[in-house]
Amino acid sequence: MFKNAQKIWPLVLSATMGFLLAAIIFMPRMYAGEKNVYKVLREKINVLQQIISYVNHFYFDTVDMDKIMDGAFKGLMEELDPHSTYIPAKEQENINEIFKGKFQGIGIEFDILDGFITVISPVPDSPSDIVGLMPGDKIIAINGEDAYKITKDEVFKKLRGRKGTKVDVTISRIGTQKPFDVTIIRDNIPIYSVGAATMIDEETGYIFLRRFSATTETEVTAALDKLVNQGMKRLLFDLRGNSGGYLKQAAAIVDQFITTADTLVYTVGKVKESNQVFLGNSGKGFDNFSLIVLINRGSASAAEIVSGAIQDLDRGLVVGETSFGKGLVQRQLPLDSGAAVRVTIARYYTPSGRLIQRPYENGNDLAYYRELYATDRESKIDSLKELRPKYKTKSGRIVYGGGGITPDVYIPYKNNINSETGKVLRNPKRPIFNFASEYASIHSTEFLSFSDFKNDWVVSDDIFYNFIHHLKQDSIDVVEDSLFINTDFIYNRIKSEIAGSVWGKDEAANIRLQLDNQVIESLKHFNEAQAFLDSLN
Repeated sequence: MFKNAQKIWPLVLSATMGFLLAAIIFMPRMYAGEKNVYKVLREKINVLQQIISYVNHFYFDTVDMDKIMDGAFKGLMEELDPHSTYIPAKEQENINEIFKGKFQGIGIEFDILDGFITVISPVPDSPSDIVGLMPGDKIIAINGEDAYKITKDEVFKKLRGRKGTKVDVTISRIGTQKPFDVTIIRDNIPIYSVGAATMIDEETGYIFLRRFSATTETEVTAALDKLVNQGMKRLLFDLRGNSGGYLKQAAAIVDQFITTADTLVYTVGKVKESNQVFLGNSGKGFDNFSLIVLINRGSASAAEIVSGAIQDLDRGLVVGETSFGKGLVQRQLPLDSGAAVRVTIARYYTPSGRLIQRPYENGNDLAYYRELYATDRESKIDSLKELRPKYKTKSGRIVYGGGGITPDVYIPYKNNINSETGKVLRNPKRPIFNFASEYASIHSTEFLSFSDFKNDWVVSDDIFYNFIHHLKQDSIDVVEDSLFINTDFIYNRIKSEIAGSVWGKDEAANIRLQLDNQVIESLKHFNEAQAFLDSLN
């Protein structure tokens, strides 16, 4: 063990000395006017070198220097603010995929159910969709090798691959007696930002946006065009749980709704290139429908840029819960090791000049996030409202800085499901999905029109009892009387999963929205949203 540590030590010492040498060469230029910073840095690097030496020499067990140094780097970044961070190389690839908006593979959303790779949904227009994979399909072999009890990491390794390469999968499908083989040619797979785009009723469109990635503007534009062509006269734009993403994409989404040359968002940092102003393009954007933006405490960063701009420019109504409160802009910088650091380079401000960053104590991330999930968070925010800095919207309404976007109309989320229903909903075997997929496959002739399905088809008591039987067969123990209390919710989820299996994610979301209290309440406030639109035109 000690020999292994001794082998590692020269490399660590070399890296440390290299870093120190670079600091000696470059820091005097960087901090010409800040000699004290350079002095502190030099002293601390010497301390770091001593600590590594002591650990290497005296620590009683094998030392994983990679892990130790990664921890040191993370600690360094955490002392800056809650959003500056060190990203190890092994995590960096997955992050890049999410925000670039694509990877290469076969294109399925999946889970491991009962030991088998189970297709939850093929990605639209992906290779899996083209060859006809369906929700509920089980991949039982990959390239002739048994895939039973495969891990998710192994699935990624075997199914992802370069565009144009092929993979043979063996499929077990509900209602088909024998498994069958399918050859899938890998291709670029989009990671969609738009989670759903659907018409709630004849005039109300709904878009749910998951994140702000490189493809977000293109996706939202396509979703808006689709809904406008379906007769949309008003839009509910759902940013709940959207933790943000690219600043430029956030400004581009605001510009979809603003038809004037107003400031949409601006940033202020230490260096010149961190200072940016994003202006609206009067030649683009929609001003022919009223707008409500729905947010919650999970709406952060780019989501707050959008909701804040819509509120400040009086383009629409913001409803829901006070947002996260992240008013800092990060830039991701690559490291030679393949890792990266995400460094806060600027604060951003909404059009009225608001900074909506919540207060934080350096290095105390626990308190920062604990405050976010306090049960009485909204009442505390409301009680302190008069102490927060006040700003005025374009029409003169008062809005508040200093801690998230405060909605124009507060609509708390209400969850009335009991613990037994929650157990079924969160069960890793995904019983509602499995039951609905099987039902949709066996009764496919029942489902010809989504409109008829939405308005007329109901989950009967017999279907519900069959679901209870399915739970027992799957060895999922529940208190049946408790499930009966939440039959409306369970009926809705079964119907939603059937819609998803037959038609896709937009239709699945459409059914779920029927029991979403924040959506239902939001619809009652479109008169106020229309008043904003009328004042602009």
